[in-house]
Amino acid sequence: MAVYSMTGFAHASAGAGGATDEVGQKAPAAGAAVSVEARSVNSRFLDLAFRLPDELRGLEPALRELLGAAFRRGKIELRVATQREADSGWPQPQPEQLSKLSRLESTVAGWLPKAQPLSVNEALLWCRQGGASERLDEAALAAAREAIAGLRDARAREGARLVDVLMERIDRLRELAAQAAPLVPAVVQRQQQRFLERWNEALHNAGAAGSVSADALRDRALSEAAAYALRIDVAEELARLSAHLDEITRLLQAGGELGKRLDFLIQELQREANTLGSKASALELTNVSVEMKVAIEQMREQVQNIE
Repeated sequence: MAVYSMTGFAHASAGAGGATDEVGQKAPAAGAAVSVEARSVNSRFLDLAFRLPDELRGLEPALRELLGAAFRRGKIELRVATQREADSGWPQPQPEQLSKLSRLESTVAGWLPKAQPLSVNEALLWCRQGGASERLDEAALAAAREAIAGLRDARAREGARLVDVLMERIDRLRELAAQAAPLVPAVVQRQQQRFLERWNEALHNAGAAGSVSADALRDRALSEAAAYALRIDVAEELARLSAHLDEITRLLQAGGELGKRLDFLIQELQREANTLGSKASALELTNVSVEMKVAIEQMREQVQNIE
């Protein structure tokens, strides 16, 4: 299953087909056409916004259902516009249009006897516009379906690029963890030697250098070094960080709706990196911790765009 970004754009348009005449042919639809733009940015939830002309306002529930079936997260704006080209001639009135117009005129005349009868020009104008709304609805829905499919494809392509970026950062974090693992024993060994030197220096300054045996000095240094090693041990942090990276890799390979789970795992990675930095007593470990935080922050920025 693909990983989808919440960022994308798509455009589609469709022409409104004319009505069917008595011989089964389409009449021209006065050059009517509908264009649909769909754009999406990141959001914690599914946030839909519509920009519809007045004659297509009734399509909002259907458009909302189409978007809800295609997406789960993101701030999506659907903009619909209509275009009507001027005709050089008049459309051919259809029998069903004229029949309906005649019934309407009879009803109005029954209630308003003094009402003026329709002129030929008024009848032609009504026939031109009558039924256009239904044809525009069909064209708008067709264009909307095409735009939504295009937006989904665009978000999938962007999602694939995000996966590549995240996998690069995961590899970088694994390299940093591999660098940090052997640093702790080296730091403990240096600290043990430092304890011995300082202990000897303190005894020498106190004039008691000959009263303490070499074994006692070594035992004392080893004891201090063991306590120090416990304080700076980051094996658990590195193990948890590796486990989180394995889970993120698994989720990216599985795909689907994983933005919120990835966001939680990024927070856990940040916590482990912070702990490693707080335990770092050597410049090497501090540098590793800083590099980890940079990589994790870059991952967090990318994860914010995943559905």
